[in-house]
Amino acid sequence: MCPSRLVLEHVTSRWGVLVLAALLERSYRFRELRRTIGGVSEKMLAQTLQTLERDGFVHRDAKPVIPPRVDYSLTPLGTEAAEQVWALARWTERQVDAVQSAREAYDEARA
Repeated sequence: MCPSRLVLEHVTSRWGVLVLAALLERSYRFRELRRTIGGVSEKMLAQTLQTLERDGFVHRDAKPVIPPRVDYSLTPLGTEAAEQVWALARWTERQVDAVQSAREAYDEARA
């Protein structure tokens, strides 16, 4: 498996896209990010953040205070990836009607 495929899988996964898009706006604490994204379990968000951090897209800033404070933000590489993924997401939103029409035409031809 080509290494680029794995990176592509990470940034275009369901939660990867949403995490990158949210962090494009600003940095977040874990619970804030979870609320912003909505619908993601703690486990999936933690795994997604860890994967994106490992790939160099997300910076995890753990502050040694009580209670512990951890902020997540994009690295320069993460900002570049987020901008690309977000552009694709916006394009997809603009094309939903065309895709729906194509699906209906396909289904009618198969019926």
